[in-house]
Amino acid sequence: MALLVSLFAGLATSVGGLLALSKRTLERSYLAVALAFAAGAMIIISLGQIIPLGIEYMGQTASERTSLTVVWASFFIGIGTVLLIDRILPDVLNPNEMEGREHDLDVREERSTRKLMRSGILVAAVLGLHNFPEGMATFFTTYQDPKVGLSLALAIAIHNVPEGIAVAAPVFAATGSRKKAFWWATFSGLTEPMGALVAAGVMQWVVAPQFFGIFYGLVAGMMVFLALDELLPGAWRYQTDKHQTIYGMLGGMAVMAVSFILFATP
Repeated sequence: MALLVSLFAGLATSVGGLLALSKRTLERSYLAVALAFAAGAMIIISLGQIIPLGIEYMGQTASERTSLTVVWASFFIGIGTVLLIDRILPDVLNPNEMEGREHDLDVREERSTRKLMRSGILVAAVLGLHNFPEGMATFFTTYQDPKVGLSLALAIAIHNVPEGIAVAAPVFAATGSRKKAFWWATFSGLTEPMGALVAAGVMQWVVAPQFFGIFYGLVAGMMVFLALDELLPGAWRYQTDKHQTIYGMLGGMAVMAVSFILFATP
């Protein structure tokens, strides 16, 4: 049951992927809002949920000051890691530049298309890292208390829908392939049941809480950097009205905030 619950939570990225596959995704305004929505969701999840979780795990074996120091240091190390990757990648592999004209391409513009697709794939990879420990947490929680585990899985599933949009929208806009966009979105969520499988395999071992504290800090830093450096600049380039990006970002934050409230412990 715990494995099935983790699979349910992870596959919610597929729902987000499906939502991003309409023809409207190819419109500049729609893509701008979708990218900004995903950026807002990723930022508030990172700062409002993942960082506090990391501090909570570290607090099981360390003082409050030490927990804050380690998790926030991990956060900026995560930012530095993605920044380093961004710097050392050759231009042809660097997804940092999106021209905003992928709806009307000729042969000479194919390089811009490849960059947009790689932006979606890079987001998929980092979200996959984020979902892996989530899968472990969902498994352990459901194994110990199915009622609490189901509530956690439902909250994670809601989080994963905009994550699927963040992956699928740029891939679909770049390639026009619904199949590629859907499967990349699904891939980013499948690491969740993979994390659950690992958790099931190490039930007899004790996983140090410091591992989760540091890992959550790293992943939060990576997600915030990607939101600020990849998704928001992409949204600005695609927007046809200056308010589209800010409305999309605030919408993503609002949806996540409501999910936090709905699934908080009474």
